[in-house]
Amino acid sequence: MIEKDSRLKRKHLHALIIVMILLGSPIIASGVGLPTITFGVEDAENPQQVSNALQILFVLTILSVAPAILLMMTCFTRIVIVLGFVRQAMGTQNMPPTQVILGLSLFLSFFVMSPTLNTINEEALQPYINEQIDQSKALENAIKPMRSFMFSQVRESELVLLTDITMGEEPQTPEDVPTMTLIPAFILSELKRAFQMGFMIYIPFLVIDMIVASILMSMGMMMLPPVIISMPFKLLLFVLVDGWTLVVGSLIKSFSP
Repeated sequence: MIEKDSRLKRKHLHALIIVMILLGSPIIASGVGLPTITFGVEDAENPQQVSNALQILFVLTILSVAPAILLMMTCFTRIVIVLGFVRQAMGTQNMPPTQVILGLSLFLSFFVMSPTLNTINEEALQPYINEQIDQSKALENAIKPMRSFMFSQVRESELVLLTDITMGEEPQTPEDVPTMTLIPAFILSELKRAFQMGFMIYIPFLVIDMIVASILMSMGMMMLPPVIISMPFKLLLFVLVDGWTLVVGSLIKSFSP
């Protein structure tokens, strides 16, 4: 019985080998190789290959940081910081989650920036796609609406600080201010406004914490953390006054020129 089983196994093995040879014979006969992917560093035959490789590396680097650069030039910074202050002031830790705050901030940024984005699409993107203007002209037309938006939101103190550092003489018109000087001044202005709004948001929640702490101390319950008692009241107050609508409405109105 054992010898019979071994003979059967050998027959199956031989049959499998024959089938594999038959299936592979057309590929072998035709001389078509199987595709593969290789990664490595090789010697360049001429300087042009090195230049092309460096250009590709530079483009990939720019594409990786481009979203962050574009977000810093929009209203996203102020919105996400203020919404983060709201979550911290309520003391709900991870509620709403960070993904929800980032998503809401992103969509609100699209809402606020829609006039600017429409202008960029009409004056830069569509003409470039239709081959009516070249790449440099498209970039110039795209940066003008972004500069107008940043100039409408930047504070004079931050702009003066950056122009004094980077420029030798005082600019006479907004066109004299370089974009690389305008962007950091705009970011500093957004941070200042966001922290000012965050301070105003903290005040009512801080008052509730102080009242609850005073009541617990007068009752002799000093070992009970006031946050446990104050958080339900803060949530109740936030819901009763429709807090999210007030915060979002104030944020959108703050971007009016």
